[in-house]
Amino acid sequence: MNLENYFISQFKSRHIGDDGALIDGTVYSKDAFFEDVHFKTSWMSHYQIAAKAMIVNISDAVAMNAEPRYALLSVAMPKNITKNQIRELAAGFQDAALKYGIEIIGGDTIGNIKLDITVTVISKTKKPLTRKGLKKGHLIAYSGKLGGSLKELKKLMNLGKIHKKSKFVDIKLRDKFISKCSRFLSSGMDISDGLFCDLQKLSSVNRVGFKFKTKISKSIGCSGEEYEMLFGFDPRYKKAILRHAARSRTPVNIIGKCVRKNYKNRCKAHHF
Repeated sequence: MNLENYFISQFKSRHIGDDGALIDGTVYSKDAFFEDVHFKTSWMSHYQIAAKAMIVNISDAVAMNAEPRYALLSVAMPKNITKNQIRELAAGFQDAALKYGIEIIGGDTIGNIKLDITVTVISKTKKPLTRKGLKKGHLIAYSGKLGGSLKELKKLMNLGKIHKKSKFVDIKLRDKFISKCSRFLSSGMDISDGLFCDLQKLSSVNRVGFKFKTKISKSIGCSGEEYEMLFGFDPRYKKAILRHAARSRTPVNIIGKCVRKNYKNRCKAHHF
């Protein structure tokens, strides 16, 4: 168990364990986005930093088939931040929120030695999608293409530049696909810590392992911050899911099925 999981294990609540806490049809989710942990200001504009901080939090709502409504912001700003950079931050938050119909209703700001952001998103759902529900024989799949975020990170770490449409800064969520397919899905979560790591979470909560169709490389399985969807479903619904995937232009990769055996994550725990 890594230190992050150990810390979480100290709190005993039945609401802990999914992408957000589900209470009476409302989903509460919160994520941190910290300088020198998740990003460097030399990599991204302040607009891009704020927009990504908001989108990765909205991803938790999408993962639970919830409609985000409100957001609370906490921004710790370095003393040398300029008014123009503050305006960029505000615009990034507002544009990302507007895209998903979210109202920013408050929060807190403090001085700091670097730029640290936390966002709380409050969402509503009538048919929540949780991590629990996988059974032996269910198929396991992910949306989109994985590996790009890790590839771009390595480029940035080697002082290279990335395109403004890079997945590292321009995240596309699968909200339409999940909304249309939710009744066919038995389990789901977003891929934030990497495919292998997040498969471990599904394995633990559902007490299943996975039999993969083909070998998955570490460059794909260990790439974090992808924010694609990882989901499971009964094979009976395969045609319906692929049909909705085609309609929403969502690539779906069926990588294997659930079996009764242990699963072990092959990636080291990390943050960018």
